[in-house]
Amino acid sequence: MTQTDQILSALKAGRHITPMDALSLCGCFRLSGRIYDLRQAGHKINRTMVETDTGARVASYSMEAQA
Repeated sequence: MTQTDQILSALKAGRHITPMDALSLCGCFRLSGRIYDLRQAGHKINRTMVETDTGARVASYSMEAQA
């Protein structure tokens, strides 16, 4: 399964994915690139900026859960 497939599967399951989540989930260092690919394929993906424990702001991606 590709990184893009793994990320899409997690998003469809209702998970919110940050860059650190993508790294631990499938070894993806460029989550924004995979999100771009998914959007180009027609998937509606939401982005929210969240603050980490260290105060850094990162993107958190999500989409409506699908069966």
